[in-house]
Amino acid sequence: MLPAIRSIARGYERIAIAPASRCQAGSPPFFCLYLTKTPRRQFLSSNSTPQEPPHPLTMESGSSTPIPPAPKMVPEGKEGKETKLPARPAAVQIKVPKGTRDWSGAELVVRENLFKTLNDIFKRHGGTPLDTPVFELKEILAGKYGEDSRLIYDLEDQGGELCSLRYDLTVPFARWLAMTGTQQVKRSQIAKVYRRDQPAIARGRFREFYQCDFDIAGVYDSMIPDSEILSIIVEVFEALNLDITIKLNHRKILDGLFTVAGVPTEKIRPISSAVDKLDKMPWADVKKEMVEEKGLPEEVADQIGVYVQNKGSILEMVDYIKKDEKLVANEDIKAGLDDMVRLASYAGALNVDKKISFDLSLARGLDYYTGLIFEVINQPINAEAAAADGKAKKSKKDDPASQVGSIAAGGRYDNLVGMYGKKQIPCVGISFGVDRIFTILNARNKKEKGKREVELDVYVMAAGAGDGMILERMAITRQLWDAGIRAEFQPKVKVKMVQQFKNAEGVPLGVILGEEELANGQVRVKVLNQGQGAEKDNGKLVAKEDLVAEVKKLLAA
Repeated sequence: MLPAIRSIARGYERIAIAPASRCQAGSPPFFCLYLTKTPRRQFLSSNSTPQEPPHPLTMESGSSTPIPPAPKMVPEGKEGKETKLPARPAAVQIKVPKGTRDWSGAELVVRENLFKTLNDIFKRHGGTPLDTPVFELKEILAGKYGEDSRLIYDLEDQGGELCSLRYDLTVPFARWLAMTGTQQVKRSQIAKVYRRDQPAIARGRFREFYQCDFDIAGVYDSMIPDSEILSIIVEVFEALNLDITIKLNHRKILDGLFTVAGVPTEKIRPISSAVDKLDKMPWADVKKEMVEEKGLPEEVADQIGVYVQNKGSILEMVDYIKKDEKLVANEDIKAGLDDMVRLASYAGALNVDKKISFDLSLARGLDYYTGLIFEVINQPINAEAAAADGKAKKSKKDDPASQVGSIAAGGRYDNLVGMYGKKQIPCVGISFGVDRIFTILNARNKKEKGKREVELDVYVMAAGAGDGMILERMAITRQLWDAGIRAEFQPKVKVKMVQQFKNAEGVPLGVILGEEELANGQVRVKVLNQGQGAEKDNGKLVAKEDLVAEVKKLLAA
């Protein structure tokens, strides 16, 4: 132990060893070693003032490692001056960043099923998958999002390139088209995007969230790709069993309306952003923003209000606009009306026209849209229908479907690709807001008597066996896994039937192993979670070699 003491004492002026009885309370040492850096001359002077007591180092017998207590002060340099030790770091707050969340368990099952539904429909329409970097050069994203550009996350310079996290999937797609020289493609992509927005988690508004995009790029006859995008929208939400309305407008018609009303060209985009808030704010507040913040004359704002507070079917709104001679005289509006008449016929052929509302207030604030624009909103359960079913009427605040806003949006952007390359490639696309759709689906599942997404198909159990038949349960489970069936068993050697049934809550089927049945080469298949009276159903005995076929038949029923 002496070498250890010499090593510890190096650099100290005074050393003292005390028995355990004189050590500080609270420690169980065999002896204490006291060290001090006080100058030697002070100890030689009879008039010296005693200094701060030295700090002990505790040594356990037979050990060469000292165990120092946490000292409060460390003498430094000149006499009488002390320096406090650095403060202990504050405890780290364990939380996710604002506007983000973790996903796990049943929630992920809902989201994965949503991804599968979208991917299946994208493939049905010939979608080609694409993946792009999560961050882009800052200059690629600049000037594409209007007032929303302030929501872009900029990254620090990490080596000569200024980058930003992607705001959406559309601009990276346009950059990819320009880079690769691709002239025609149907592209699908599911990936995360980032926005420095004010989050509202309960309403499905995040700073990190998934978008699922489908775009058609290339030169085609007018409104044919646009109508296919509308068909994809309807197919997706029919598959999800959600009632929706597709709000449509045309950028040329909207810009023409503003021009006729007297909006200066340089203010058309800012005024569009204000009008786009009509689904969240009353007209009086939108008008106030246009007049007081955007500097628009009040009479011009009033004229805009006359136009943008109208909506109806495509042909109804075409007739409304054609009755105004000033509007029909505008070239942009005439071109937009031709597109909308053509779209009405295509939408009828695809049987999606009943889901469409031509809404003149829809503006879409992004700068790159040039033609048709659209948003999808979920239609909450009709209050009268709910009352007829004997359900209590709930306020709008209690219904997530009324709070999430648009659940998909998109439009035509014919000039975006040309900003990066020499050739323009017309494009039209839709972006589905996965997190907002999830909010609605999750709330619906909770309403349907605690309905939850199934994570397993089969739970394998052992009945009446003292040894738990762990090897047999493993073998049967492996048989199901090999057949692509989601199965599980309790990972214990000895198991109780009650606990196994509890673990199987929410699982549609159970495979129950018994000693006699196994001896005869059989297992029992039982439909689980049937409610009252289900305990009387003992299931069906099947041969082990027929188990997979029987399980698949019951799951498909």
